[in-house]
Amino acid sequence: MNWLELGRELSALAQSGLHYGKDVYDRERYQRLKELAAEVLSAGADLEPETILEWKQAEFGYATPKVDVRAFCLREGKVLLVRENLDEGRWTLPGGWADVNESPSQAVEREVEEECGLTVEARRLLAFWDRERQGNPPPYPFHIWKVFFHCEITGGEARKTLEGGGCDFFARDELPELSAARVIPSQIERCFDLLESGRTDFD
Repeated sequence: MNWLELGRELSALAQSGLHYGKDVYDRERYQRLKELAAEVLSAGADLEPETILEWKQAEFGYATPKVDVRAFCLREGKVLLVRENLDEGRWTLPGGWADVNESPSQAVEREVEEECGLTVEARRLLAFWDRERQGNPPPYPFHIWKVFFHCEITGGEARKTLEGGGCDFFARDELPELSAARVIPSQIERCFDLLESGRTDFD
């Protein structure tokens, strides 16, 4: 088990213990475990323990993975990418965190419109992947599942938005520099293959 897996598991145990624990002394121990988990995670990530604790403060209940949804949209065989405002203008498939009270398709459709102004309909689930097993850098203190949908563009107008610095369509063999924290070339390549084969991939 590496530092990231250890830190995540300690953090999950602390979160679940604080949720279910009734004894005041047990809760104190789980709170301390939560702080130690933040120390472990910060030791291998470019984050201060206080930042990790602040992020974790919003988490409650039994600890579960976070869900990142991504849209794979094609036009004339080229894939839609958006320029990421937060990663030096690198590119990514449109998407982001799923929100509470949304279905998976609603989440990915909303993200596309918010990031580039286009309206889409989710047509098919392409892949359901564990971010850590996929090798997306850098390591995050959260355990993340990435869900990729094939979406059909139905309307709207491509534009810059508060969440995206513009969008464009790229050929399969002419991808720009990608925001690897969000998507890596092999994931886009596999989405092309999965769409053509009619298969769905997972893990």
